[in-house]
Amino acid sequence: MNSLISIGYGNIVNLDRMVAIVSPDSAPAKRMVKNAKADGRAIDGTHGRKVKAVIVMENNQIVLSAMTPETLLQRYRSGMGDGEKQ
Repeated sequence: MNSLISIGYGNIVNLDRMVAIVSPDSAPAKRMVKNAKADGRAIDGTHGRKVKAVIVMENNQIVLSAMTPETLLQRYRSGMGDGEKQ
């Protein structure tokens, strides 16, 4: 079974396909997001809010979240992702 985690506002991501969760504040992360948006590889899950985490997927897609990396890590560790399945 696939493990899922809620990244906020009803959006859910497959944990098995995630490579990294990074802060969007560094210059390399900003370039990565800019390039992904230009290439059509960015998925915006922020619902118009500020991007606080960039989730890198194994297929080179980028998922933008309005939750902090720390919050996503807590959800992962506690198993409290709203969409998580066992």
